[in-house]
Amino acid sequence: MRTDRRAFLARLAAMPFAIPALKRAHAATPIVAASLLGDDKPETLVWTHIKETVERELPGRFAFNIVPNAALGGEKEVAEGIRLGSIQASLSTLSNLSTWVPETQLFDLPFLFRDAARLQASLEGACGGDLGEKLAEQGIVAPAFINYGARHLLAREPLLSPDQVKGKRIRVIQSPLHAQLWESFGAHPIALPITETYNALSTGHVDAMDLTISAYAGFRLYEVVPHVTLTGHIHAAGAVIFSGRFWKGLDEESRSVLQKAATEGARHFNTLMAADEKTSMKAASESGASFHEVTDRAAWEAPARKVWESFAGRLGGMARIEAVQKNTCGS
Repeated sequence: MRTDRRAFLARLAAMPFAIPALKRAHAATPIVAASLLGDDKPETLVWTHIKETVERELPGRFAFNIVPNAALGGEKEVAEGIRLGSIQASLSTLSNLSTWVPETQLFDLPFLFRDAARLQASLEGACGGDLGEKLAEQGIVAPAFINYGARHLLAREPLLSPDQVKGKRIRVIQSPLHAQLWESFGAHPIALPITETYNALSTGHVDAMDLTISAYAGFRLYEVVPHVTLTGHIHAAGAVIFSGRFWKGLDEESRSVLQKAATEGARHFNTLMAADEKTSMKAASESGASFHEVTDRAAWEAPARKVWESFAGRLGGMARIEAVQKNTCGS
């Protein structure tokens, strides 16, 4: 009897310590997800979708902190945070990741894909799988790929032919391929983070840039570059990315659920982006933007295709470029 009582009292005495320990064992794992744009844009909404999907499958397992409006920095800074593990999740254009994986530039070659469907097929096939492996080696886990939409030429004045681009100062993303693309037109590329473009354009530091329609409206760039030439020269591929350090610390169940949520989220993002592009074009037009169709597409393609030849040697040769275009990687 005394032994039973002593055992009971010992268990009772341990309970105040056991309960906090139990809570600590089941504390939610934080996920800081960085977005460059506002709460109403697909870049942020996709993380709400992923969060809700994960919470249905694993309630209380993760605590998402979605940080919009580039509060954690531009694309390059966020990618560096992903690799370091200080940021756990984000979206990124593939071109932004070329600093660590040059092969991402394969999907950034100008006029490589005729339409979004061909880009997506290549990303979801063996070509995208090869790319995912290379990103993982650099501490960036990319469970799903996305399409930001086509990039078009934005300018302070109408630039309706390649000849009119010559001599212009054009903002480019921090990628050698993008710099060389506009050099092929005789322009002077200036690499700047997206967060600095509005001021650079408004002060005349640069004359033009290229961007998707959604981001054009999201950053209100129509206020400083009201003319858009619909070149569609690059379909801006991207990825849902997680920190490799964060990913390695997860159990198999958590990784599986996040993988599934990212894949579903990527499809949701592409749907949102297609709708947002239409809304963004309408909003920009109502705010004074002018959209100009390309009348001689071959004239734009000719200089740009020189980039293929220039980059072929570092991207696996022309055969590799054509394999990505035709989605025949590994065959």
